Amino acid sequence: MWNLLRWLNKNLTVAIPALMLAGFGFGLVAETGSLKGLILPFTFLMVYPMMVTLKIRQVFKGGSGKTQALTQAINFAVIPFVAYGLGRLFFADRPYMALGLLLAALVPTSGMTISWTGFAKGNLAAAVKMTVVGLVLGSLAAPFYVQALLGAEVTFDLPGIFRQIALIVFLPMAAGYATQRLLVRRYGQEAFQKSVAPRFPGLSTLGVLGIVFIAMSLKAQAIAARPGELLTIFVPLLILYLFNFVLSTVAGKMLLPRGDAIALVYGTVMRNLSIALAVAINAFGSAGSDAALVIALAYIIQVQSAAWYVKLTDRIFGPCDVSPHLRAE
Repeated sequence: MWNLLRWLNKNLTVAIPALMLAGFGFGLVAETGSLKGLILPFTFLMVYPMMVTLKIRQVFKGGSGKTQALTQAINFAVIPFVAYGLGRLFFADRPYMALGLLLAALVPTSGMTISWTGFAKGNLAAAVKMTVVGLVLGSLAAPFYVQALLGAEVTFDLPGIFRQIALIVFLPMAAGYATQRLLVRRYGQEAFQKSVAPRFPGLSTLGVLGIVFIAMSLKAQAIAARPGELLTIFVPLLILYLFNFVLSTVAGKMLLPRGDAIALVYGTVMRNLSIALAVAINAFGSAGSDAALVIALAYIIQVQSAAWYVKLTDRIFGPCDVSPHLRAE
Protein backbone atom coordinates (compact mmCIF):
# COMPACT_ATOMS: atom_id res chain seq x y z
CA MET A 1 0.00 0.00 0.00
CA TRP A 2 2.73 2.47 0.97
CA ASN A 3 4.56 1.81 -2.31
CA LEU A 4 1.36 2.63 -4.21
CA LEU A 5 0.89 5.84 -2.20
CA ARG A 6 4.51 6.86 -2.85
CA TRP A 7 4.02 6.20 -6.55
CA LEU A 8 0.86 8.30 -6.63
CA ASN A 9 2.58 11.16 -4.79
CA LYS A 10 5.47 11.14 -7.28
CA ASN A 11 3.22 10.82 -10.32
CA LEU A 12 0.51 13.42 -9.75
CA THR A 13 0.89 14.51 -13.37
CA VAL A 14 -0.59 11.12 -14.33
CA ALA A 15 -2.80 10.39 -11.32
CA ILE A 16 -4.77 13.65 -11.30
CA PRO A 17 -5.76 13.60 -15.01
CA ALA A 18 -6.64 9.88 -14.64
CA LEU A 19 -8.96 10.58 -11.69
CA MET A 20 -10.47 13.54 -13.51
CA LEU A 21 -11.29 11.29 -16.47
CA ALA A 22 -12.65 8.61 -14.14
CA GLY A 23 -14.79 11.18 -12.33
CA PHE A 24 -16.04 12.53 -15.64
CA GLY A 25 -17.04 9.05 -16.81
CA PHE A 26 -18.72 8.25 -13.50
CA GLY A 27 -20.63 11.52 -13.54
CA LEU A 28 -22.01 10.75 -16.99
CA VAL A 29 -23.43 7.35 -16.09
CA ALA A 30 -24.29 7.51 -12.39
CA GLU A 31 -26.18 9.61 -9.88
CA THR A 32 -23.55 11.74 -8.11
CA GLY A 33 -25.64 13.20 -5.28
CA SER A 34 -24.41 10.56 -2.84
CA LEU A 35 -20.81 11.66 -3.37
CA LYS A 36 -21.44 14.88 -1.47
CA GLY A 37 -21.42 12.93 1.78
CA LEU A 38 -17.81 11.93 1.10
CA ILE A 39 -16.56 15.50 0.71
CA LEU A 40 -15.83 16.13 4.39
CA PRO A 41 -13.99 12.82 5.04
CA PHE A 42 -11.83 13.28 1.93
CA THR A 43 -11.18 16.90 2.92
CA PHE A 44 -9.83 15.78 6.29
CA LEU A 45 -7.79 13.03 4.63
CA MET A 46 -6.37 15.65 2.26
CA VAL A 47 -5.35 18.23 4.87
CA TYR A 48 -4.54 16.37 8.10
CA PRO A 49 -1.54 14.30 6.87
CA MET A 50 0.04 17.45 5.45
CA MET A 51 -0.20 19.05 8.89
CA VAL A 52 1.52 16.12 10.62
CA THR A 53 4.73 16.86 8.71
CA LEU A 54 4.50 20.68 8.99
CA LYS A 55 7.47 22.17 10.86
CA ILE A 56 5.61 24.90 12.75
CA ARG A 57 8.55 25.64 15.07
CA GLN A 58 10.64 26.68 12.06
CA VAL A 59 8.63 29.91 11.87
CA PHE A 60 10.14 31.19 15.10
CA LYS A 61 13.74 30.82 13.96
CA GLY A 62 15.48 33.93 12.66
CA GLY A 63 16.91 34.59 9.23
CA SER A 64 15.69 35.13 5.66
CA GLY A 65 13.59 38.17 6.64
CA LYS A 66 13.98 39.86 3.26
CA THR A 67 13.05 36.65 1.45
CA GLN A 68 9.96 36.14 3.60
CA ALA A 69 8.77 39.73 3.16
CA LEU A 70 9.20 39.57 -0.62
CA THR A 71 7.41 36.23 -0.77
CA GLN A 72 4.35 37.42 1.14
CA ALA A 73 4.26 40.70 -0.82
CA ILE A 74 3.98 38.73 -4.06
CA ASN A 75 1.52 36.27 -2.51
CA PHE A 76 -0.89 38.83 -1.11
CA ALA A 77 -0.30 42.16 -2.86
CA VAL A 78 0.15 40.95 -6.44
CA ILE A 79 -1.06 37.46 -7.37
CA PRO A 80 -4.64 37.65 -5.96
CA PHE A 81 -5.28 40.82 -7.95
CA VAL A 82 -3.85 39.32 -11.13
CA ALA A 83 -6.14 36.31 -10.60
CA TYR A 84 -9.09 38.64 -9.99
CA GLY A 85 -8.34 40.56 -13.21
CA LEU A 86 -8.09 37.34 -15.22
CA GLY A 87 -11.35 36.15 -13.68
CA ARG A 88 -13.10 39.35 -14.72
CA LEU A 89 -11.69 39.00 -18.23
CA PHE A 90 -12.35 35.32 -18.89
CA PHE A 91 -15.30 34.56 -16.60
CA ALA A 92 -17.31 37.76 -16.68
CA ASP A 93 -20.56 35.78 -16.76
CA ARG A 94 -19.34 32.85 -14.61
CA PRO A 95 -18.61 34.37 -11.18
CA TYR A 96 -18.02 31.04 -9.47
CA MET A 97 -15.31 30.13 -11.96
CA ALA A 98 -13.76 33.53 -11.26
CA LEU A 99 -14.02 32.55 -7.60
CA GLY A 100 -12.09 29.33 -8.29
CA LEU A 101 -9.30 31.28 -9.94
CA LEU A 102 -9.19 33.68 -7.00
CA LEU A 103 -9.18 30.89 -4.41
CA ALA A 104 -6.34 29.16 -6.25
CA ALA A 105 -4.33 32.37 -5.85
CA LEU A 106 -5.21 33.10 -2.23
CA VAL A 107 -3.70 30.22 -0.23
CA PRO A 108 0.01 30.12 -1.04
CA THR A 109 2.51 27.34 -0.42
CA SER A 110 2.01 23.68 0.32
CA GLY A 111 4.14 20.69 1.15
CA MET A 112 5.13 20.79 -2.51
CA THR A 113 6.86 24.13 -1.87
CA ILE A 114 9.34 22.35 0.37
CA SER A 115 9.69 19.31 -1.90
CA TRP A 116 10.33 21.23 -5.10
CA THR A 117 12.68 23.67 -3.36
CA GLY A 118 14.67 20.65 -2.23
CA PHE A 119 14.71 19.12 -5.72
CA ALA A 120 16.06 22.42 -7.09
CA LYS A 121 18.65 22.70 -4.27
CA GLY A 122 17.18 25.89 -2.83
CA ASN A 123 16.99 27.18 0.74
CA LEU A 124 14.84 24.60 2.51
CA ALA A 125 14.69 26.45 5.83
CA ALA A 126 13.24 29.51 4.07
CA ALA A 127 10.76 27.29 2.19
CA VAL A 128 9.51 25.72 5.43
CA LYS A 129 8.92 29.14 6.96
CA MET A 130 7.12 30.33 3.81
CA THR A 131 4.86 27.29 3.96
CA VAL A 132 3.68 27.86 7.51
CA VAL A 133 3.39 31.66 7.31
CA GLY A 134 1.68 31.57 3.91
CA LEU A 135 -0.76 28.88 5.03
CA VAL A 136 -1.85 30.79 8.14
CA LEU A 137 -2.02 34.22 6.46
CA GLY A 138 -3.81 32.84 3.41
CA SER A 139 -6.38 30.98 5.48
CA LEU A 140 -7.17 34.08 7.55
CA ALA A 141 -7.14 36.53 4.62
CA ALA A 142 -9.02 34.49 1.99
CA PRO A 143 -12.57 35.27 3.20
CA PHE A 144 -11.82 39.02 3.26
CA TYR A 145 -10.37 38.95 -0.27
CA VAL A 146 -13.41 37.06 -1.54
CA GLN A 147 -15.77 39.50 0.15
CA ALA A 148 -13.90 42.58 -1.12
CA LEU A 149 -13.38 41.39 -4.70
CA LEU A 150 -16.32 39.11 -5.47
CA GLY A 151 -18.77 39.73 -2.63
CA ALA A 152 -21.27 41.39 -4.93
CA GLU A 153 -21.27 38.46 -7.37
CA VAL A 154 -21.09 35.28 -5.33
CA THR A 155 -23.32 34.23 -2.47
CA PHE A 156 -21.49 33.33 0.71
CA ASP A 157 -21.68 33.64 4.46
CA LEU A 158 -18.50 35.25 5.87
CA PRO A 159 -18.80 33.72 9.38
CA GLY A 160 -19.64 30.43 7.68
CA ILE A 161 -16.46 30.55 5.62
CA PHE A 162 -14.42 31.24 8.75
CA ARG A 163 -16.02 28.18 10.34
CA GLN A 164 -15.10 26.14 7.30
CA ILE A 165 -11.52 27.48 7.42
CA ALA A 166 -11.31 26.50 11.09
CA LEU A 167 -12.64 23.03 10.27
CA ILE A 168 -10.53 22.55 7.15
CA VAL A 169 -7.25 24.17 8.25
CA PHE A 170 -6.85 24.94 11.93
CA LEU A 171 -8.48 21.83 13.42
CA PRO A 172 -6.34 19.51 11.24
CA MET A 173 -3.31 21.72 12.02
CA ALA A 174 -3.82 21.28 15.76
CA ALA A 175 -4.50 17.56 15.39
CA GLY A 176 -1.53 17.16 13.05
CA TYR A 177 0.84 18.95 15.40
CA ALA A 178 -0.36 16.83 18.34
CA THR A 179 0.16 13.68 16.25
CA GLN A 180 3.63 14.87 15.26
CA ARG A 181 4.69 15.42 18.87
CA LEU A 182 3.32 12.00 19.91
CA LEU A 183 5.17 10.26 17.09
CA VAL A 184 8.39 12.12 17.82
CA ARG A 185 8.17 11.10 21.48
CA ARG A 186 7.55 7.50 20.50
CA TYR A 187 10.09 7.07 17.68
CA GLY A 188 12.50 9.97 18.20
CA GLN A 189 13.06 12.94 15.88
CA GLU A 190 15.44 11.17 13.50
CA ALA A 191 13.27 8.08 13.03
CA PHE A 192 10.17 10.26 12.60
CA GLN A 193 11.83 12.32 9.85
CA LYS A 194 13.29 9.32 8.01
CA SER A 195 10.70 6.59 8.41
CA VAL A 196 7.36 7.93 9.62
CA ALA A 197 6.88 11.40 8.11
CA PRO A 198 7.49 10.33 4.46
CA ARG A 199 4.37 8.14 4.61
CA PHE A 200 1.93 10.97 5.29
CA PRO A 201 2.09 12.85 1.94
CA GLY A 202 0.77 9.72 0.23
CA LEU A 203 -2.29 9.76 2.47
CA SER A 204 -2.84 13.42 1.63
CA THR A 205 -2.61 12.54 -2.06
CA LEU A 206 -5.46 10.05 -1.64
CA GLY A 207 -7.60 12.88 -0.27
CA VAL A 208 -6.66 15.14 -3.18
CA LEU A 209 -7.51 12.46 -5.73
CA GLY A 210 -10.81 11.73 -4.00
CA ILE A 211 -11.84 15.39 -4.03
CA VAL A 212 -10.75 15.77 -7.68
CA PHE A 213 -12.87 12.73 -8.58
CA ILE A 214 -15.88 14.16 -6.73
CA ALA A 215 -15.49 17.64 -8.22
CA MET A 216 -15.25 16.25 -11.75
CA SER A 217 -18.20 13.90 -11.22
CA LEU A 218 -20.39 16.76 -10.06
CA LYS A 219 -19.50 18.81 -13.17
CA ALA A 220 -19.54 15.98 -15.72
CA GLN A 221 -22.99 16.68 -17.16
CA ALA A 222 -22.27 20.40 -17.54
CA ILE A 223 -18.89 19.73 -19.22
CA ALA A 224 -20.44 17.21 -21.60
CA ALA A 225 -22.96 19.84 -22.64
CA ARG A 226 -20.16 22.41 -23.21
CA PRO A 227 -16.89 20.56 -23.91
CA GLY A 228 -15.06 23.75 -24.88
CA GLU A 229 -15.38 24.93 -21.28
CA LEU A 230 -12.18 23.15 -20.25
CA LEU A 231 -10.13 25.14 -22.75
CA THR A 232 -11.58 28.42 -21.53
CA ILE A 233 -10.48 27.46 -18.02
CA PHE A 234 -6.97 26.38 -19.00
CA VAL A 235 -6.10 29.66 -20.73
CA PRO A 236 -6.39 32.02 -17.70
CA LEU A 237 -4.72 29.42 -15.49
CA LEU A 238 -1.76 29.20 -17.88
CA ILE A 239 -1.48 32.99 -17.95
CA LEU A 240 -1.62 33.19 -14.15
CA TYR A 241 1.11 30.60 -13.62
CA LEU A 242 3.32 32.01 -16.38
CA PHE A 243 3.06 35.51 -14.89
CA ASN A 244 3.83 34.15 -11.41
CA PHE A 245 6.91 32.23 -12.59
CA VAL A 246 8.28 35.20 -14.52
CA LEU A 247 7.67 37.73 -11.73
CA SER A 248 9.18 35.54 -9.00
CA THR A 249 12.16 34.52 -11.13
CA VAL A 250 13.03 38.11 -12.04
CA ALA A 251 12.56 39.32 -8.45
CA GLY A 252 14.64 36.45 -7.10
CA LYS A 253 17.50 36.96 -9.54
CA MET A 254 17.62 40.69 -8.88
CA LEU A 255 17.21 40.73 -5.10
CA LEU A 256 18.18 37.40 -3.53
CA PRO A 257 20.98 34.82 -3.42
CA ARG A 258 20.42 31.65 -5.45
CA GLY A 259 19.00 29.43 -2.68
CA ASP A 260 16.58 32.09 -1.45
CA ALA A 261 15.54 32.96 -5.00
CA ILE A 262 14.56 29.34 -5.68
CA ALA A 263 12.59 29.21 -2.43
CA LEU A 264 10.87 32.46 -3.46
CA VAL A 265 9.75 30.96 -6.78
CA TYR A 266 8.28 27.83 -5.20
CA GLY A 267 6.95 29.79 -2.21
CA THR A 268 4.84 31.93 -4.53
CA VAL A 269 4.00 29.73 -7.51
CA MET A 270 3.05 26.59 -5.57
CA ARG A 271 -0.43 27.35 -4.32
CA ASN A 272 -2.14 25.27 -1.63
CA LEU A 273 -4.72 23.91 -4.03
CA SER A 274 -5.81 21.23 -1.55
CA ILE A 275 -7.16 23.84 0.86
CA ALA A 276 -8.53 26.00 -1.96
CA LEU A 277 -10.38 22.97 -3.31
CA ALA A 278 -11.71 22.08 0.13
CA VAL A 279 -12.99 25.63 0.71
CA ALA A 280 -14.64 25.78 -2.71
CA ILE A 281 -16.46 22.49 -2.37
CA ASN A 282 -17.39 22.81 1.33
CA ALA A 283 -18.19 26.52 1.75
CA PHE A 284 -20.10 27.43 -1.41
CA GLY A 285 -22.61 24.62 -1.79
CA SER A 286 -23.48 23.25 -5.21
CA ALA A 287 -22.30 26.46 -6.92
CA GLY A 288 -18.83 25.75 -5.57
CA SER A 289 -18.43 22.90 -8.07
CA ASP A 290 -17.63 25.52 -10.75
CA ALA A 291 -14.84 26.89 -8.56
CA ALA A 292 -13.68 23.36 -7.73
CA LEU A 293 -13.33 22.50 -11.42
CA VAL A 294 -11.00 25.47 -11.99
CA ILE A 295 -8.87 24.47 -9.00
CA ALA A 296 -8.76 20.82 -10.08
CA LEU A 297 -7.40 21.83 -13.47
CA ALA A 298 -4.85 24.08 -11.75
CA TYR A 299 -3.29 20.95 -10.21
CA ILE A 300 -2.25 19.74 -13.66
CA ILE A 301 -0.55 23.00 -14.61
CA GLN A 302 1.07 23.47 -11.21
CA VAL A 303 2.67 20.04 -10.97
CA GLN A 304 3.83 19.98 -14.60
CA SER A 305 5.30 23.49 -14.47
CA ALA A 306 7.09 22.83 -11.17
CA ALA A 307 8.76 19.75 -12.62
CA TRP A 308 9.92 21.61 -15.72
CA TYR A 309 11.21 24.51 -13.65
CA VAL A 310 13.48 22.15 -11.68
CA LYS A 311 15.08 21.09 -14.97
CA LEU A 312 15.67 24.74 -15.91
CA THR A 313 16.91 25.91 -12.50
CA ASP A 314 20.66 25.70 -13.19
CA ARG A 315 20.19 27.46 -16.51
CA ILE A 316 18.22 30.28 -14.85
CA PHE A 317 20.16 30.73 -11.59
CA GLY A 318 23.49 29.11 -12.39
CA PRO A 319 24.90 25.86 -10.97
CA CYS A 320 24.42 25.06 -7.32
CA ASP A 321 27.15 26.03 -4.87
CA VAL A 322 26.34 23.79 -1.90
CA SER A 323 27.03 26.18 0.93
CA PRO A 324 25.62 26.01 4.46
CA HIS A 325 22.74 28.42 3.97
CA LEU A 326 21.24 26.18 1.27
CA ARG A 327 20.81 23.25 3.61
CA ALA A 328 17.79 22.67 5.82
CA GLU A 329 18.31 23.81 9.36
